[in-house]
Amino acid sequence: MIPNMQIVSPEHTAVRVALWRALHVKIDPLPHVFTDLIGSKLVAEDNWQSRPDMDPDFSKNMRASIVGRARFIEDLVEEQVKEGVTQYVILGAGLDTFAQRRLEIASHLNIFEVDRPGPQAWKKKRLSEIGFAATNWPHFVSVDFEAGQSWWEEIIAAGLDIRRPTIVVSTGVSMYLTKEANLKTFSLIAKLAPGSTFAMTFMLSLDLLDATEKSSMEFVMKKTQEAGTPFRSLFSPQEILTMAKETGFKKSKHISANDLYQRYFSKRTDGLKAGNAEGFLVATI
Repeated sequence: MIPNMQIVSPEHTAVRVALWRALHVKIDPLPHVFTDLIGSKLVAEDNWQSRPDMDPDFSKNMRASIVGRARFIEDLVEEQVKEGVTQYVILGAGLDTFAQRRLEIASHLNIFEVDRPGPQAWKKKRLSEIGFAATNWPHFVSVDFEAGQSWWEEIIAAGLDIRRPTIVVSTGVSMYLTKEANLKTFSLIAKLAPGSTFAMTFMLSLDLLDATEKSSMEFVMKKTQEAGTPFRSLFSPQEILTMAKETGFKKSKHISANDLYQRYFSKRTDGLKAGNAEGFLVATI
């Protein structure tokens, strides 16, 4: 732990993601795409279901997107563990609860959660308060980005063995970084051992969206700008695949919102479906 680390509440986006995951379990019919109530226990917000952003209709597409991508990631991690991968890195971990929920998989992994020092100190405190002993914790890698710390150097110092295959995941992060910063992240991850996998969400360029989704995305971008967390990078699928190739990944593929719909939502009768604005890159070394 960084000396004199200040405890700082997590970002509002991380809280919202945790609550949308819980809302899916609370209000959507079985079978649930993804089950996570621990995140809402960490948040411990009274009457959280009455929040405007938790309105069942307003949040429907967004919570579908959140639980769909979470399920995809955990399915991918499970596949990688079966292939013998033993290291799992979560960039911008927020209130991720994989290490607490999926002990049958997590017990086979060294898990590294990368995030800012203050929110990680908060998360450690809350995990302890709700009964999770340190033995159920991942390796917390606190990185002070504003002070110029390198997440790559910090994660190696925390015990990551770059000679061993690793799965690295980044969800809901790339749009807040410049394209140059995203490219640097790609280049660093491509240094990992052969057999490693990188899975990342990205937001599609506005010109690839229909009129309704484009309008919604422009509204979201306006609000994030006002909140001081502007979107800095949008991509086309071809652009993201080209970045992966140019930085050294051997294989890469684009997983679209429709791919996730067919996999997790097409047989549902409640109309739960994410929009098309977010895609996945899955690249291997």
